[in-house]
Amino acid sequence: MTTVSFSSSSGIGTIALDRPEAGNAVSLELARDLHDAVITAEADRSVKVVVVRGAGRNFCVGGDLKAFAAQRDLPSHLREVTTHLHAAIIALARMDAPIVVGVQGSAAGAGLGLAAGGDFVIATESARFVVAYTKIGLNPDGGTSFLLPRLVGLRRAQELTLLNEPLGAKDALDIGLVTRVVADDALDDEIAAVATRLAAGPGRAQGEAKRLLRSSLDESLALHLEAEAAAIVRSAERPDAREGISAFLEKRPPSYQ
Repeated sequence: MTTVSFSSSSGIGTIALDRPEAGNAVSLELARDLHDAVITAEADRSVKVVVVRGAGRNFCVGGDLKAFAAQRDLPSHLREVTTHLHAAIIALARMDAPIVVGVQGSAAGAGLGLAAGGDFVIATESARFVVAYTKIGLNPDGGTSFLLPRLVGLRRAQELTLLNEPLGAKDALDIGLVTRVVADDALDDEIAAVATRLAAGPGRAQGEAKRLLRSSLDESLALHLEAEAAAIVRSAERPDAREGISAFLEKRPPSYQ
């Protein structure tokens, strides 16, 4: 991997987009590398939380338009890019590990979709979000058109997508696009604090919880109650459940596997 890096320490796996000179724009190589990094994180059993970052001034400015313009067969190129990008996004959503996204600078196009897919999104005060696609004659990808209506509502998603209205960090927080906003120089510390807290939690139960929350918007109450019942039975079969209950009754911090 040359455009995305992966590292792991103390139960925290960090995936960093690493094309700072290009604003971490999504080229075919970056999409492939991101997919590989997610596969690596998923296979690492020590990883209990995944942090997604962007190197340099921006989180991700979207697709690599210079590379797109150079293609003789743009449709085929975009098919290949989205195949890898979307596989990475699906894998992140399915992982037990909670996904913490740190956003600085611009999160545009596919960068906005990648950020919106996080379970916990921390943005700096100067961060900016824009859908961007229709401005260049394309429609959204990267899960943007799926996630935005669920996070901010259909009407606001339509406005953001069709008019390409930019959002500052405070407005993104107000409408539910991000979880927290911190000072520009506090992003690293806040990500570390949140990731460390999540890494100390019951990993498999957290995975069940994140999937239940996501699926709740697409199921009936009856079907969702069935899914909850099946999930809590699976959680109860694991040692973490016994440990969590015992720790609560004994008034001590739990020690999850």
